[in-house]
Amino acid sequence: MKKVLSYFAVILGGVITAYGLEAVLIPNNVSDGGVTGLGIVGSQLLNLPLSLFLVLFNIPFLFLGYKQIGKTFSIKSFIGIASLAIGASVMHHIPTLISGDSLLVTVFGGMIIGFGMGLALRNGGALDGIDMLAVLLSKRLPFSTGDVILGLNVFVFAVVATVFGLKGALLSGIAYFVAKTVIELVEVGLSSSVTVTIITKNSDELVAAIQDRLGRSVTLADVTGGFSGDSLKSITCVITRLEESKIKDIIDDFDRSAFYTFTDVAEVKGGSFKKHDIH
Repeated sequence: MKKVLSYFAVILGGVITAYGLEAVLIPNNVSDGGVTGLGIVGSQLLNLPLSLFLVLFNIPFLFLGYKQIGKTFSIKSFIGIASLAIGASVMHHIPTLISGDSLLVTVFGGMIIGFGMGLALRNGGALDGIDMLAVLLSKRLPFSTGDVILGLNVFVFAVVATVFGLKGALLSGIAYFVAKTVIELVEVGLSSSVTVTIITKNSDELVAAIQDRLGRSVTLADVTGGFSGDSLKSITCVITRLEESKIKDIIDDFDRSAFYTFTDVAEVKGGSFKKHDIH
């Protein structure tokens, strides 16, 4: 039931985001960042449905997600992007919710799409491929994930300026900042790394699953239960926030009685943090 609800939440996130775009931002000549922003520009320039560009532009990133994050994440992201595209198509002609007040439009629209995207991310899916790309590029460049996302979106908003003008691009940047802030509140840290510590009796199965399904290496240590006196294993693994939902599923599959914690990590360097292909 929990897994079914997570898929429903991803779909709902896509629909909410579509509403924020079609009922608030786009009618007021305000865009979003990331792949969605490029899709809006393509739609305005070629006079074609936004839903078409949302699907086409995100296909390469769905493949990256499948290779680097996992099958479940890729499937949920596909469902989320599909719901976003269908929602945008259905809501294209609905009345504009707010008009005239540029600041109100920008902030309120950013809050709506941020909540929708954060809801999808919290449940293991993504509605915009630029975050997946940023996670991968940050591992190959001397910049943090946040720096890469910022750099990519500077390019996006430069493109947006060609359609909505400088004012529209600046308002779009504000809307994107608001959306990202709300995403972090809902999803609690989009692309940062976290250290997972798992205390378990079933270390062999868990380690094998983490390596096979996440492509991550782990560190093992012998520990003793302070109350029970049982001999246990401590598994330590560093992952991204996008993989948090996946590793929870793995733990539930192999040891529901395991004790585990997540600790935020400011920076990851060296060691074998680099991810291996899992398919």
